[in-house]
Amino acid sequence: MKQYLRLLPPVHELQKDRRFEEFLTSFGLTAEQGTKYIQQELGVLRENLLAGKSDVSPAEEKFSELIFSNAREKAAEWNEDRLLRVINGTGTVLHTNLGRSRLSKRAVEHVTRAARDYSNLEYRIAEGKRGSRHDILEDLIKQATGAEAAMVVNNNAAAVFMILSALAKRKEVIVSRGQLVEIGGSFRVSSIMEESGAHLREVGTTNKTHLFDYEDAINEETAMIMKVHTSNFFMSGFTATVETEELVELKNRYEELVFYEDLGSGALYDFQKHGIGSEPHVRDVIAAGADLVSFSGDKLLGGPQAGIIAGTKELIGKLKKHQLARVLRVDKMTFAALEETLKAYVAGGDAVKEIPTVRDIMRNSDDIKRQAGSFITALESRTGDYNVDLLKGVSQIGGGTMPEVEIPTYLAAISHDGMPAQQLAKRLRENRPPVIARIQDEKVCVDFRTVREDEMDEVIQAFIAIAAEE
Repeated sequence: MKQYLRLLPPVHELQKDRRFEEFLTSFGLTAEQGTKYIQQELGVLRENLLAGKSDVSPAEEKFSELIFSNAREKAAEWNEDRLLRVINGTGTVLHTNLGRSRLSKRAVEHVTRAARDYSNLEYRIAEGKRGSRHDILEDLIKQATGAEAAMVVNNNAAAVFMILSALAKRKEVIVSRGQLVEIGGSFRVSSIMEESGAHLREVGTTNKTHLFDYEDAINEETAMIMKVHTSNFFMSGFTATVETEELVELKNRYEELVFYEDLGSGALYDFQKHGIGSEPHVRDVIAAGADLVSFSGDKLLGGPQAGIIAGTKELIGKLKKHQLARVLRVDKMTFAALEETLKAYVAGGDAVKEIPTVRDIMRNSDDIKRQAGSFITALESRTGDYNVDLLKGVSQIGGGTMPEVEIPTYLAAISHDGMPAQQLAKRLRENRPPVIARIQDEKVCVDFRTVREDEMDEVIQAFIAIAAEE
């Protein structure tokens, strides 16, 4: 192929080609930007010829056609959103890979206003003076949790790091060996503690920790007792843990000792009352006497990614003054989304059901059965290319939350005689918007717990389009 290098069109000739102007117009590019695409594709073609990889006919016009075609493809790819909207047909409500919680309508509207307009993020309107962003949500968090004071950082791992660094640096923090969890992405509580400068003091065994284990570990270097809620795994059998109330009682014997509970998922709605899981209720932990708690904003709370810290006024005051408060602070859009989410909890009643996470977890299986049945009827009326069955199944909470919980649901199980399930699932992912489903017994299964009514037709269209291409 090397002898065909001389047939490659020079850049200046490509710039004179009518297709160059059409390329610029189609993608709204400047001549400089368009030239970079052309140069890039010319370079790729040259490398392929040198490596003997090109299968293009050795003619200048063919080379030019390939260069413009590839340039258009790359420009279109660049213009596509990187962060895509997807339809979650897995039934996993807090799907970490798919962005965890969906925001409520009110939260989305408030985020839009915060992004579009100026705001009083750090401004006291009545006084005409600079304010603190900590003031924006503190009263709402206090009302929702029963705490004396509160603040927000950018995620719960950051909250853990900040609390340990600000209150226990170069001091000992006692924690049960069975609670040293890995929270995802290889981030471990023990590693976060080490990075914070706090000295980890492990007590108990993997499956059993007793109150006397904590008592025996307390010394003059102890700054904190830390309890970590193991929300991302479930251990049963010969186990024992120490309850919050017992650790609070132990802490109260020592004047300077702090008891901090990392709640992880952060349930402000009591799912236990509905027989769903055993996630501790934030308000109950505060009422039991915890000095500090922290939890995520985008898990069971159903809001944006954030780390919420609530506790005593004295300790929260120290955290607000710490240098990490600026390093780990959140932006106006996070505050906006979190504000509307918290308002729903404070209002209570039906307002909480407007939070998609709570709504989807609490959805009645009969309602899901109705939706799945409607989908099956509509799909079968518009194409006969699929075998579709209505099956009973289970949904998961996800997001490292309530791993032992399986919620009854209904699935539309779909197969195509000429296409394996893996291929069909791949084609659904290639749709716009991508439809993410799960595979079960060699069938693509859509769990409508996490599919909105207004997304139904898009899912149907995706299946129809795939069948039409076969």
